[in-house]
Amino acid sequence: MNENNQEETIGKELDTTKMPGHWLLARLGKRVLRPGGRELTQQMLNGLGIQSSDEVVEFAPGLGFTTQLTLSQNPASYIAVERDEDAANAVRRYLSGDNQTCLIGRAEETGLPDANATVVYGEAMLTMQTPGKKQQIVQEAFRLMKPSGRYGIHELCLVPDDLDEDKKQEIQKALTDAIHVGARPLTISEWRALLECEGFTIQSEAITPMHLLEPKRLIQDEGFGGALRFVGNVLRDNEARNRVKTMRKVFQTYEENLAAIMLVGIKNDHSSEQ
Repeated sequence: MNENNQEETIGKELDTTKMPGHWLLARLGKRVLRPGGRELTQQMLNGLGIQSSDEVVEFAPGLGFTTQLTLSQNPASYIAVERDEDAANAVRRYLSGDNQTCLIGRAEETGLPDANATVVYGEAMLTMQTPGKKQQIVQEAFRLMKPSGRYGIHELCLVPDDLDEDKKQEIQKALTDAIHVGARPLTISEWRALLECEGFTIQSEAITPMHLLEPKRLIQDEGFGGALRFVGNVLRDNEARNRVKTMRKVFQTYEENLAAIMLVGIKNDHSSEQ
């Protein structure tokens, strides 16, 4: 019950018709809010290989779904950096001990010390940033990491790589209008280049369809009971139902050009301390 109450506080001051799509879904009971779902998150974590010796930083943990998976590996330390106070409070429910904390801050300027983390990751947050801000966040991840540290991302991507520029802009506008947050997904090669240009060598990669609101994915991510609860909440709220239908229609309209990507990069030893 406490968990449901936490969800209801997300974006509580915002009108249902105006609030960001991911917070609306959270309010309706959706716990897995990543474009590639639980499966791609798990693949990212597998690529990161978090162990008890690792010092982990997570950017924009949201409601803490991945936080729980990370903490189950008992890392030496865990720091989350979250802009939203309500989301930070949701994450803090899962934290215990002096070596686990959730700070209010920005991923592009965390204020954390240089070369102090062995693992940094963030999901479904770079997509929402401008090109310049994307670069700043990746640079910040690089700064925070020790040599040979691992950086993981899980984001929305556009396919194929040679997608027409006009089509890209059309999709970005449709997504932004539907979710009420600026959405700027990149192609697979553009995501790879973003990491490589900032000093990372790609170690692992996975792509999956962007089926966030499709029945099969809902059941995979939320479980049968959780999926039923989410659908029931949607059906009981007319304004929320209209928003969810709009989001799902956009996802389906551009299904052939939308996917989810996971990348894990290794910090190049030679490119760091200049």
